[in-house]
Amino acid sequence: MIQGTVDSDGSIISIDLLHPWEIPQLSDIADGELEISIITYVSQGLKVKGYLVKPLAFKGRELPGLVYGRGGIRRVGMVRLPRMMLLAKRGYAVMAPVYRGNLGGEGQEDFGGDDRYDLIHAVRVLKSLPYVAKKPIPLIGFSRGGIMVLSAALECADVGAVAVWGGVSDLQLTYDERVDLRRMLRRVVGHPRKQLDEYILRSPRYFADRIDKPVLIIHGSDDQQVSVKHAWHLGDALESAGKTYDMRIYDGQGHVFTKEADQDAWETIFTWFNKHEAFATVMEEDR
Repeated sequence: MIQGTVDSDGSIISIDLLHPWEIPQLSDIADGELEISIITYVSQGLKVKGYLVKPLAFKGRELPGLVYGRGGIRRVGMVRLPRMMLLAKRGYAVMAPVYRGNLGGEGQEDFGGDDRYDLIHAVRVLKSLPYVAKKPIPLIGFSRGGIMVLSAALECADVGAVAVWGGVSDLQLTYDERVDLRRMLRRVVGHPRKQLDEYILRSPRYFADRIDKPVLIIHGSDDQQVSVKHAWHLGDALESAGKTYDMRIYDGQGHVFTKEADQDAWETIFTWFNKHEAFATVMEEDR
């Protein structure tokens, strides 16, 4: 365990290594190449948690950092460690906040409201680690994570290029389309007729004109959880504002892609990050 002194937002409280016997279902994936930890840090005065995954054999060189924005809320859409491992095997030090109130962290999620600071401060935490390159940190956001990473792109100067995969860009549209989520949204965010400003706050299409980071949009044409309209709305907003962006719509894919489409999407993301960052991943430097 590594422990620190609580100072301010973005301060690291502890980094606790997870041993293979604690995550036996992932031991074959980790394969002795990766180190997986739970990191506790401060966000808006709260002690919150996240996962940290990094390659072990980086030969003392700085690693590019990357922050992964999970989707869902609470136990639904929890961080997928195999995805983090995939990124770490490409040479990144990857941090994924689980958002306040999860894994024993303090506070309560509010679906892209104050909990967006958990991701913003994760960027600062990751960049503060001694083995992470002091470069802009790219972000990947899945589903509701699209709100989180695009909010961070707006508010955090340390953010680099951004990729949004099946991302929410208009929370009122989500309310209209997802009858099954309305009860949760009314409880956590409010009713769109009464708390419209809270829905706009959580809708990147309405602040896309103020985002100055390159944005890649990945979406499945048949996504039934976050409809492809979200991608079109975000793309239109970025296009109208003259922003740097690209969009890949995968025909016939849903919220979860098939293996072949999934692999293609990842390569598209890695290409996007390498194109818009001043450095390549360690893996690519070693080729």
